[in-house]
Amino acid sequence: MHQQDLRTDGQMAADTPCRVTPTQAPFRPARLRHLIRLASLGATLCLMPLTASANSAMVSGVSPTSEYQRAPLNFMEAVDAIPAHYDDVWERLRAGYQLQQDTGRPRVRKWISWYQEHPHHVERIAEQARPWIRYVTLRTEARGLPAELALLPFIESAYDPDAAHPGGATGMWQFMPRTGDAMGLTRNRWYDGRKDVLLSTDAALDYLETQGERWYDGDWELALAAYNAGAGTVNRARRRAGGDEDYWNIKLPNETMEYVPKLLALAAVIRDPEEYGLSLPKIDDRPEIAAVETGGQLDLSTAAKLAGISEDELRALNPAYKRWATTPGDSSLVIPATARDTFLSQLATLPEKARQSWASYRVKRGDTLSVIARRSGLTLSELKQKNRLSGNTIRIGQALMVPDRGASVATQLASANGEKKVLVKSGDSLSLIAARHNVSTRQLARWNKLSSADYLRPGQMLTLYSAN
Repeated sequence: MHQQDLRTDGQMAADTPCRVTPTQAPFRPARLRHLIRLASLGATLCLMPLTASANSAMVSGVSPTSEYQRAPLNFMEAVDAIPAHYDDVWERLRAGYQLQQDTGRPRVRKWISWYQEHPHHVERIAEQARPWIRYVTLRTEARGLPAELALLPFIESAYDPDAAHPGGATGMWQFMPRTGDAMGLTRNRWYDGRKDVLLSTDAALDYLETQGERWYDGDWELALAAYNAGAGTVNRARRRAGGDEDYWNIKLPNETMEYVPKLLALAAVIRDPEEYGLSLPKIDDRPEIAAVETGGQLDLSTAAKLAGISEDELRALNPAYKRWATTPGDSSLVIPATARDTFLSQLATLPEKARQSWASYRVKRGDTLSVIARRSGLTLSELKQKNRLSGNTIRIGQALMVPDRGASVATQLASANGEKKVLVKSGDSLSLIAARHNVSTRQLARWNKLSSADYLRPGQMLTLYSAN
């Protein structure tokens, strides 16, 4: 999708009836698709159908998902109930194939040869896809869509949710900004929904499915080409070729000419990796990830501690969050499936004050509320709300509460080894804090890897241990 933004073409009929050819998997009307989702996963899943927001923009007739739809989260809650009928994810993926791979076509053969000559390319991306590919495959399965669509992120982003293209496309599915906005993928100072794998996957499948229904009468190859180049580009190419032409008989931009053959070739080599000299990593047909709700804004370092994983691992699973915390209000996080129970039990006992790390900031000459808000990563209204300010007037020396990005609030959690956390207040020094807690300045400095002459800053967190 990164070549250009999605475009409309008003000269094409928007309500052409579906036709099914022997070589193409059909698109299905929305109500039937929903029944197929329930039937394919069992009535226990009870997925919510996607709905369009009345005030949202539309792209080529596609209904955008609403902000933070529940459907992907409900789906994740039900993933554990999906039977692991297959030896691994690749077998599940192959079982859902619906497209003709057209391995006799020269363009497809060219890419099969390339994959054979570069087996480590596919193997590397397959390993990078480990956390995500079962989820994406299950989403195609739930919708009754070709499982080959789960291979599109191989081509779009190398299955990297944090991928960014110089042209502006971002995320695993490479949404352009305007397209992501229209599909309901929220962007703000805290969060970029294009990097949210759960929501962007649904948005991408929504787009592919609805574009195909609107323009291409069930022709997946044309729908895939439109995902890459835009429906307007594909529709104009068909008109130039004389009308109702298929993908193989129209002239498109070079990237799009290779896009579909590249996907079909990839599907072919994954169907039978040994034949083509590949060795795919073993990925069990069981959940790798889980989605959990935070119940409010949560510092990412705190969340990592609650889950028992590193902050780097948490950020890798949640690249949509741009700052040190989840979005204000209710949010969700992706964590390893094995950490779900630990996270939820720890979250249930987390003190409210430990959700976000705040420090006291003394207003200096030249400061304004808007400048302080910008430096702190807050909106002006958020800063005023936190400090209960009704106006914009502040005075030199006034103390304001601002997020403390340097402190790890998670370390406020109690430990069983006599560890204690102390929040530095204005005017504190190492010697004062040491005397207050009946320890030596040297001990306090050593525990916190500080020099005894170091200055402290308000909001800094120090660790103390039993002096025994």
